[in-house]
Amino acid sequence: MKIRTLGLLALLLFFGGAAYGQGVIIPDECHRCPPLPHPPRPVPMPRVLTVKSVKITTKIDSQVAITKVEQVFENDTPYRLEGSYFFPIPESATLSDFAIYDGDKRMSGEVMEKAKARQIYNEIVRRQIDPGLLEYVGKDLFQASVFPIEPRSTKKLELIYSQVLKNEGGTVSYRYELGSGRRIQQQPSKEIAASIEINSPIDLKNIYSPSHKISLSKDGERRARLSFEGKGEDTQKDFLLYYSLSEKDFGLSLLTHREPGKDGYFLMLISPKTNIGEQERVAKDIVFVLDTSGSMSGDKIEKARAALKFGVDSLSPRDRFNIVSFSGEEHLMKGTLIEASSEGKRVGQKFIEDLRAEGGTNINDALVAAFKQFQSSDRPAMIVFLTDGLPTVGTTDTKQIIKNVTETNRAKVRLFSFGVGYDVNTNLLDKLSADNRGTSDYIEPQEDLEVKVSNFFARVNYPVLSDLKVDFGGVEADLIYPRSIGDLFKNSQLVLVGRYKNSLNAATVRLTGKMGSREQTFTFANQSFPHEKTDNQFLPRLWATRRVGYLLEQIRLNGENRELKDEIVALGTRFGIVTPYTSYLVTEDNNRVSMQNMSPERRRAMDSMAQAAPGVSGGVGAGVNQSVSSLPVNGRTYGDSAVAYSKAEKEMKESDKVSESDVTTIRAVGDKTFQLKNEVWRDTEFKETLTLPKVELQFGSDEFFNLIVKEPKLAEYFSLGKKVVVVYKGKVYRVI
Repeated sequence: MKIRTLGLLALLLFFGGAAYGQGVIIPDECHRCPPLPHPPRPVPMPRVLTVKSVKITTKIDSQVAITKVEQVFENDTPYRLEGSYFFPIPESATLSDFAIYDGDKRMSGEVMEKAKARQIYNEIVRRQIDPGLLEYVGKDLFQASVFPIEPRSTKKLELIYSQVLKNEGGTVSYRYELGSGRRIQQQPSKEIAASIEINSPIDLKNIYSPSHKISLSKDGERRARLSFEGKGEDTQKDFLLYYSLSEKDFGLSLLTHREPGKDGYFLMLISPKTNIGEQERVAKDIVFVLDTSGSMSGDKIEKARAALKFGVDSLSPRDRFNIVSFSGEEHLMKGTLIEASSEGKRVGQKFIEDLRAEGGTNINDALVAAFKQFQSSDRPAMIVFLTDGLPTVGTTDTKQIIKNVTETNRAKVRLFSFGVGYDVNTNLLDKLSADNRGTSDYIEPQEDLEVKVSNFFARVNYPVLSDLKVDFGGVEADLIYPRSIGDLFKNSQLVLVGRYKNSLNAATVRLTGKMGSREQTFTFANQSFPHEKTDNQFLPRLWATRRVGYLLEQIRLNGENRELKDEIVALGTRFGIVTPYTSYLVTEDNNRVSMQNMSPERRRAMDSMAQAAPGVSGGVGAGVNQSVSSLPVNGRTYGDSAVAYSKAEKEMKESDKVSESDVTTIRAVGDKTFQLKNEVWRDTEFKETLTLPKVELQFGSDEFFNLIVKEPKLAEYFSLGKKVVVVYKGKVYRVI
């Protein structure tokens, strides 16, 4: 096997906004290879070879990251091919190794001058006139010639490079641009696997990925391992990772994004140290309220008992607790809260063991009795409420139940509700939790009740700081989500997303909360809310997702409002967010929702949202009336659609991940969103009434290529297709 490699001059890498990303192989028939015994009949040549798999292994030591990338490509053609391999890398990088595999045999390649790689790539772009290829314009490229690539075979390539990660205000960022090449490839990579190890001389705080759901384990305060695996959508999103370094008991990370002349966006992460001892654990008061009506019989009551036993066992001896079971009427374990001593826990376990499922569902009296257990106290106070049905006994009017609970909760107790199955009133549970500073969640039939509730107990059993308040130190911050800040627990972090108007380069942020009876304030100086910031382009869409989730909740729980509806339409259209009011977007140019990469849960949630508008049938992709007059899911507050709707709404309201739009006529590129109308990709900021200077370009012309050389950012937008309209730097660019 021969290998000819063109690459880059070895440079020290610093990591900032520069991108590095997915490699692609652009194939051609191999003219240097021996001919096949029987030349195959001609078939169309693929634009690029399919990526079968990507494996990323990264080790970060004191902010120096060494990344090993293994890519496996597939040649599905009957041809023996050679290919030009391109891999976009940061503008300053140290490439330590590159190899191509011939079967299991590893063969190293040589590194040569990078300007030649750029020249080769530009020639291919001009020759093929393929919009997707523009994704790599403006990026520094590693290039290699790979041959032969045998027919119906795979080819494995391996790169190893190092980089010094940038530290801004104590927050370190790492990026792997999986999204690169997605418009070049006809289909995404089939699978992705990544593992990252972090070793730091300073305590690690706020390890966070806005792009992927990561599995995280920490070994002390200064070592962490994380990983993720994915298919479909996860292989098309850039992998983003942030972590902060701090010796303080509480660490803060601040990410911002701001376009000139517009409001800025920020994401603030606050987390406590990991090694919290028993003496630092704040004592709490908690009441468990369990539905034991007849519908809970069988497997439900068994799993509920097991989860409740776990909750009682994991209490601190300094905690106080009680248990309320209810069916037609409520039954209290004790008349008042008792200490979670060994004897107290024994009493609790005996009460749980004796619980039996029978009778109706008296939600009102059970909750009122639970709230009456609490007196004003310095301790964090909470109720965990688990039910599988609608109120059928006693007070059954939902408005009256909400009113009774509000009047009884004088001690500012947080209410956490769990709905089991589909026969629960989602509006009632969501409203009760929202009005009492808690959250609600739902356990569907295919989910394990014991595991989900036990995981919740494991988290809330270690409160660290309660009654939180954040002072932004002169920064005009608004529309911050969540609207009601919860408590901080061990191994958790507070995630705040909001907007800011003015700019301060050295703001002092203060976090205030209670550690038992003591009020504590933690100060974080020199936090920058800049006038302009091009990094972190995911923030506007993340903020918009949370804002839409909050507005939908307000409408569902409190009634429709024209002003709120109009704002949902504006945000949904601007950022490509599917809602009951913007789901009509999926019908343009026929059925535009890509279903194959969605999980069944996500598909069902979208389906329920699409069906939320009256007169809609057929779910996602069906015709949706643009003039929506009311929101309840088919007029029902219970059932599988109502549960899916509530969970989807909560996911938006508490979102800390940015996903691709499910609508194929919507594309997010950087901090911009484009919508496909009449075969033209239009920037959602564009309006026909704009009076900005207009520049018209013929796709592929010399003027076109000269412009993207001067403004490489435009190449990312123009890679959408051969017809694009974009607003950029005070001008409207129209590609025809």
